[in-house]
Amino acid sequence: MISRRNIRVKVMQTLYALETMDESSIKPGTATRLLNEKLDQTCQIFTYLLNSVVQVAQYAEIDALARASKHLPSAEDLQVNTKIAGNEFIYQITSDKGFQVNLEQWKMKLQTDDDLLRKLYNQMVVTDTYKAYIADGSRTKAGEKEILEFIYKEVLGKSELFIQHMEDTFLHWGDDEEMMSILINNYFNKPHLFNFLQLISKEKLDYAKELLLTVIDKKEYCLELIKPKLQNWDSERIAAVDMLLMEMGVCEFLYFPTIPTKVTINEYIDLAKAYSTPQSGQFINGILDNILKDLEKEQLVQKQDRPKK
Repeated sequence: MISRRNIRVKVMQTLYALETMDESSIKPGTATRLLNEKLDQTCQIFTYLLNSVVQVAQYAEIDALARASKHLPSAEDLQVNTKIAGNEFIYQITSDKGFQVNLEQWKMKLQTDDDLLRKLYNQMVVTDTYKAYIADGSRTKAGEKEILEFIYKEVLGKSELFIQHMEDTFLHWGDDEEMMSILINNYFNKPHLFNFLQLISKEKLDYAKELLLTVIDKKEYCLELIKPKLQNWDSERIAAVDMLLMEMGVCEFLYFPTIPTKVTINEYIDLAKAYSTPQSGQFINGILDNILKDLEKEQLVQKQDRPKK
């Protein structure tokens, strides 16, 4: 469910964090601990976003109770429509044991911002989409799904307040934002396929740890291959992220036989464009391509088809 691109980003971030740490503070297991923390954040964000959708929908009941409890409630106060709070997808999410475990483990219930929820709910109730939803007395599976997708895409996704809240709550929200849209969409389409306690497959988790530890272990060898290709470039002045991405790319060439070399180059070009300088994509493309040609001449690159599952 979580892509290899996202995995590579987490490995890159972990390697960068290790390079900025005092060597005396790096103990056995530090690297994998940092990586696990970054992968956990992706799972946290997914759970948190779904919980936010649920809370905005359930706020209808809070709003109805508050308005009915006024000293002199109006007729409108007494007729707040709470249909959305009974949405079947909300029940499916909240009754999932893995979802509840995550909420408790990460104490997400304590992060609830009541003022933000109220503002998001008030933004939702004035939309034509929401008005059409509550005006329809029936419940269809498609309709129940569409209104929650609407909350995620149009209410949360377009709220500057909510985006700021996510940036403040999760350090690397920007790295996961695009993937979250894919994950949330996939969840609403096939919720029964999701395991909240294992959003990252064992295969990808093993890949993440192996890539991290391989880059650390083979760093000196990778630099021996990279530095001669820099020519007029001062290796000390090259962006740290560029160097890490090239080391990761070289390791994938040599030690990950099921990943095609073309995929590796394209992935690290894209990551360079996203996380380094404007010229980094072209720079990394040239260096990795030159290194690959040499490795292939020496028959050091051995690739094979990925095993079918």
